[in-house]
Amino acid sequence: MVDLNALRTNQVFIVATVAIAFLLGADRGVWLIGLLALCMAAGVVSPGNGPIQLFYRKVLLPAGVVKPNREAGSAAPHRFAQAMGAACLALSAILLVLGFDVAGWVLGFIVVALALVNLLFGFCAGCFVYLQLGRLRSEQAA
Repeated sequence: MVDLNALRTNQVFIVATVAIAFLLGADRGVWLIGLLALCMAAGVVSPGNGPIQLFYRKVLLPAGVVKPNREAGSAAPHRFAQAMGAACLALSAILLVLGFDVAGWVLGFIVVALALVNLLFGFCAGCFVYLQLGRLRSEQAA
């Protein structure tokens, strides 16, 4: 089972955090980008226990701000997408630290664009890549 509202909460955090980081500028915003990358990576390494996931489960659900929206399906494609997002944001933070501001922000905003596409249209690009890689492995094994 996959809770679509948990995924949407994660996407909102991505969009908001990167936007705030951008408004703060590279010198201060880089810390938010790095922290977001770590939070996302924690959710990949320990599914359901990343800071954003815990905030969703321990704060938003009990407060009634959002209700679960569970759907049948595997969480693996979503974890893969989150891992890719975390890796891209980590690289974004590294680029910002090294002074490659344009490249760092472009990479960060690519992650934002993909999160927005998923949030608004329900298309998960990382999930698509995951499924295509699985199909490719199956074809190679045959």
